Amino acid sequence: MAKSGQERSAKAAEKRIELDEKELRHRLRQGTRQKLEELMAWNEIEEISEAVQNLILNAHALGPTLSYQAIQSPRHKVQISENVARMFRNGSLSELKRDPGDEIIEPCS
Repeated sequence: MAKSGQERSAKAAEKRIELDEKELRHRLRQGTRQKLEELMAWNEIEEISEAVQNLILNAHALGPTLSYQAIQSPRHKVQISENVARMFRNGSLSELKRDPGDEIIEPCS
């Protein structure tokens, strides 16, 4: 006799507990989601969970040094143009001329 839906759900729940499975939920913005979809298409993967699991396993297999390069967040480098640096310097110098800040005020006795 076939198992009922309740019996199948109970068995699946027991298996998840036995294997110490944890459900992960993660929200992705469109650009990141598109990159994941491209990775999945390149590797003919249809399930997101399989793609994420493969990414984790492959990054871990790289070891501590190489996995750092693969998993680090892309950071934007701030570059200050010469014009902005010049404007800041000139503004700072004019402020120092206006108020050098080195006055000595003697306490009243």
